[in-house]
Amino acid sequence: MKKEQPTQNTRREMLAGMGLATLGLIGLNSAWQKLADISADPEPNRFIPRSDTSFPNVTLYTHDGETVNFYDDVIHNKVVAINMMYTQCGGICPRSTANLVEVQKMLGDRIGRDVFMYSITLQPELDSPRKLKQYAERHGIGAGWKFLTGTPEDIEMVRYKLGFYDRDEDLDNIRENHTGMVRIGNDALNRWSMAPALAEPHQIMATINHLDPKAIHTSAVHLFDQQHG
Repeated sequence: MKKEQPTQNTRREMLAGMGLATLGLIGLNSAWQKLADISADPEPNRFIPRSDTSFPNVTLYTHDGETVNFYDDVIHNKVVAINMMYTQCGGICPRSTANLVEVQKMLGDRIGRDVFMYSITLQPELDSPRKLKQYAERHGIGAGWKFLTGTPEDIEMVRYKLGFYDRDEDLDNIRENHTGMVRIGNDALNRWSMAPALAEPHQIMATINHLDPKAIHTSAVHLFDQQHG
């Protein structure tokens, strides 16, 4: 029997998916390369990530006014999706947040149970829990997704350890350079990846599911599959 050839639309979808997958891989490789570079050639007066895989257990504050320890309460034994933003960011941040809202909807009842979402401010000196709460309400953020702030020093430690930094200090000082990716990880298995914050929501979901051994297809994913299958 003659094998049917993919339709033109199918080929376009495959190429688009491959392109975004490549972008995610480039972002991941870039983050780890920056980590390796800065560890090998430390600069004075800057926080230097250690070679181990531990995360700082610094005190942070949620947009609901809760006090949490970054490792014990945010990451420990969890599947997490973490991005960085700030409320006065007028570029990629609002679009990234809106995109991740779609991911939250796809997660359904897994959010806050099997998968936890966090957004960490890059401007903690201005983004108080109250301001973050206003931002979350403005963008329709639901339960299971927390916005975090803390002291500038503690936020810097967390940012570096998550890989949201650039080896070039001039580029690193531009906050918006750190808002385009989502760090996705499974602490229990010590497995970590990245995805572009503006990738198609189902592609971000695919990265989350790849790291979550308990992954199930929610109704939102089934609906997407039916519409795009």
